[in-house]
Amino acid sequence: MFEPQGPLPPEVYWRRRVAAVGAAVVVVAVVVGLIFWAASGSGSKPKQANDAQSVSPSTTLPSAAPSSDGQNGGVSGGGTGPGDSSAPASSDSAAPSGGPTPAAVPASGLCPDQNISVVLYSDKPDYVVGDKATFTMVVTNAGATACTRDVGQSMQNVTVRTLDGTKYIWSAGDCAPIAQVNNQVLQPGQQFKSNIAWSGTTSAPGCQGNRTQIGPGSYQAVGKLGEKLSAPITFNVAAAPIPPGA
Repeated sequence: MFEPQGPLPPEVYWRRRVAAVGAAVVVVAVVVGLIFWAASGSGSKPKQANDAQSVSPSTTLPSAAPSSDGQNGGVSGGGTGPGDSSAPASSDSAAPSGGPTPAAVPASGLCPDQNISVVLYSDKPDYVVGDKATFTMVVTNAGATACTRDVGQSMQNVTVRTLDGTKYIWSAGDCAPIAQVNNQVLQPGQQFKSNIAWSGTTSAPGCQGNRTQIGPGSYQAVGKLGEKLSAPITFNVAAAPIPPGA
């Protein structure tokens, strides 16, 4: 059955068979190639669709950024959602730049130390040994809103030291502590003034030891309200003049 038959030599028929088989193989290869190409082309389209879907969340995330009503503002600073009790922090952003910003007034309405200033004055820059001095403490609400502060004498103090600050001389609370509460509502910029007298003698905590008259020299005094300190002020004490004929 496989032997070629005909008037021509057998090798002619074998060459024809080989050529026919080769042509069939080429056709099959082309068909298979077309099938694979079509399959690969149609398979890439779903992949592109999937890629688009995987990218879409990142492109839509910015739409969740702060809206025009500003409720999501401040995310970079830790973020407070709508209704967060820490919302007053937004008022800080409106404070003028340069210099410390007063702390937010707590819910209790008490003035924090950051919102008050304490300044101390003396009634004279120079004294004579034996003179009495009067110090004036001025407390000011330096915040932007009204708040309450205990400015009673139990919270006030004045301390005197040598000019270099190394030697303790006197403190108002050593021998005359007064447990007096005086809560004052201070409006922004409002001041409260009080006077503290000093006899010009030394003292020690608890009023221990003997009190003696201070001698000539230069001294510094610092006022204090609670834990808030004033800047130091300086004053001089001169020797008492010698009476004529003494």
